[in-house]
Amino acid sequence: MKYILIIMFITLNVKAEVKMNDQCGLQTDVAVESRLYNDINWTTASEQNNFGYDIYRADSEEGDYEIINEDTLQGAGTTVDETKYAFRDDSIDPCKVYYYYIESISTSGVREAFTPKFPSKRKIAEK
Repeated sequence: MKYILIIMFITLNVKAEVKMNDQCGLQTDVAVESRLYNDINWTTASEQNNFGYDIYRADSEEGDYEIINEDTLQGAGTTVDETKYAFRDDSIDPCKVYYYYIESISTSGVREAFTPKFPSKRKIAEK
């Protein structure tokens, strides 16, 4: 009987670069290149039958989470190689804390939470 050991390492970085926007509220009227954002980055050590990932966001840890990526982020299928992923959420209110988690989707359509829930940081102190 053969066993396959798959080890996944996840590094989550939620950060933002402060650019020109310093106002609270949704940034729909701000040019994309001037928006504040949360970057979500993770790395897998290997993958097996991985179709991709969806990113979920809520306003509170126990809130209603919604998928925020327009298209599923493509996974690496089956590989023993390290794979790096990144997603930028620029549809935020920079004065709010958001909660995220990543869901993996197998090539057979099975969905499961890939990460625990994790918070972002407020980009601007509320005025």
